[in-house]
Amino acid sequence: MQFQDQVVIVTGASAGVGEECARQFAKQGAKVVLAARSKDTIKSLAKELGNGAIAVPTDVAKREDCESLIEQSVAEFGRIDVLVNNAGFHGRGDVAEAGLDEMDQTIDINLKGPIRLTKLALPYLLKAPSAAVVNVASLAGRIPLEGEATYSCSKFALRAFSLALAEELNETAVTVSLVSPGPIDTGFIMGHIEEVPDLVFSQPMSTAAEIAEAVLACAQDGKRERSIPGSSAILTTFGYLFPGIRRALKPALMKKGAKAKQFYLEREAR
Repeated sequence: MQFQDQVVIVTGASAGVGEECARQFAKQGAKVVLAARSKDTIKSLAKELGNGAIAVPTDVAKREDCESLIEQSVAEFGRIDVLVNNAGFHGRGDVAEAGLDEMDQTIDINLKGPIRLTKLALPYLLKAPSAAVVNVASLAGRIPLEGEATYSCSKFALRAFSLALAEELNETAVTVSLVSPGPIDTGFIMGHIEEVPDLVFSQPMSTAAEIAEAVLACAQDGKRERSIPGSSAILTTFGYLFPGIRRALKPALMKKGAKAKQFYLEREAR
């Protein structure tokens, strides 16, 4: 098994991509530390996964919780081999209409949390024969997403942090990777589908399992960035390099997205 007896911390492990990452790492023999705010959910999942999995209730927006997560992980297992920064928050709406508390929460969870946890885990990761940090970002961190400016900002910044840290650690045994998904068929989007811009649905929908597979692949091979799906990654790169063309294509993408969104609205209503 690829991750036999390795200690893997997964944040946002109570549902969606985080839960699927935890399951896949456990299947590969890892000892998984489940971190999320949903105490009962992660305790139940830890019991189900077995193999020494533990649940550590954590709000990554709180510095003391981040410190406690690393301390409890090391106290239990004596080491850390992989850190998966997956916990995320998505405040939606134009900046002029968004609440400051929601904007703060977006930055605290999506950016400050991963930075803090990486800093705190790094002394232990550097002691491992080989180790990995995998940050789950978004294609919204590769191209501006209007209507979701703060979220897009948090993911752009997380991408910059990941790529810069990878350079800092280039001569060590610690790899730093970034997984940048497009829309994912989980409650993160489907639970707030009415609020999600039509443009998001213009891109192919991935599953939590597909994103988790990319996370495990990064932890294994250390590739610096995987963007999913590949077709959307190409489109976002093109749109970033040629913003005028991106704006010209937007009406067609909005129309395509509105049609796809209606499909998912009808599916969720069944």
